[in-house]
Amino acid sequence: MNKEIRQRLKWIELYEETENAGLVCRRCGISRPTLRKWLNRYKENGLDGLQDVSKRPHTSPNAKINHQIEEWILTLRKDRKLGARRIQNELLREHSVQLSLASIHKVLTRHDVKPIVFQRKKKDFIRYQRPIPGDRVQMDTCKIAPGIYQYTAIDDCSRYRVLDVFNRRSAANTLIFIDKVIEEMPFPIQRIQTDRGTEFFAEKVQRKLMDYGIKFRPNKPGSPHLNGKVERSQRTDKEEFYSTVNLNLDELKNETLPEWQHYYNWQRAHGSFKGKSPMDIVCERLEQTPLWEEVHEDYITENERIQLSNYQRDLQLRKVK
Repeated sequence: MNKEIRQRLKWIELYEETENAGLVCRRCGISRPTLRKWLNRYKENGLDGLQDVSKRPHTSPNAKINHQIEEWILTLRKDRKLGARRIQNELLREHSVQLSLASIHKVLTRHDVKPIVFQRKKKDFIRYQRPIPGDRVQMDTCKIAPGIYQYTAIDDCSRYRVLDVFNRRSAANTLIFIDKVIEEMPFPIQRIQTDRGTEFFAEKVQRKLMDYGIKFRPNKPGSPHLNGKVERSQRTDKEEFYSTVNLNLDELKNETLPEWQHYYNWQRAHGSFKGKSPMDIVCERLEQTPLWEEVHEDYITENERIQLSNYQRDLQLRKVK
């Protein structure tokens, strides 16, 4: 029995003899919590309870990162050129591993991975954002593979998205997609903004938007930056989603794409929102978001008309009174 154990045993014996904790603490020069700690350990484990125990924490953030997780992090950076935030999202989505950004940075630093540098000055771009969800929804299509075209609708304010895939771009598929967007967006839509694609300019498409009381606002030719949010989100789909799934139209439409849409809207941390998800922004601005009845009241049918895909002809038509 070493010196420390004999000393602690004397404290306990003196307490059992006097049953006066204050007296024991004054005589032995210890605090009440110290006496209580060793007394409880002695009652539970006898003399073994008076031995020193390791003060090492039961859990450690560094212990979460094993060799396999390090390999996943380095592979995502090397093969897909992802930053720490997007690596964090992919680990959670693909492997159900949740790590902090600091932990991911430590792994990259430990392996001397060079940071991703974007040569872009702040004055080269202006970020604008609509104040409330549904004020403006950007819509676009992109080709994923032969016979697979993705339709994307993204809210300008919250980045909440609705996705679908079809075998081709067409006005008929646009009508189906518009119904889906209105059904799945958790707020009323005031405006839809598109490029000059002919699938959006069919008369039946514009008539449907008028029936719903939604304003149609196409961009000018040669101005993809005005649809920047939907363009960037489609690039995210190609880098983070389509590079990891089977490109089968039926499987995408019925299984993997709905899962990705739910993950993007409810779980994926968005860089421009400091780690919040689109649904977090929708909930934060719920009180400022109007109802469908209010949107319909502000919609003036006389101010809307059928627009032409040919921009120059549409300008001439606009001048006709």
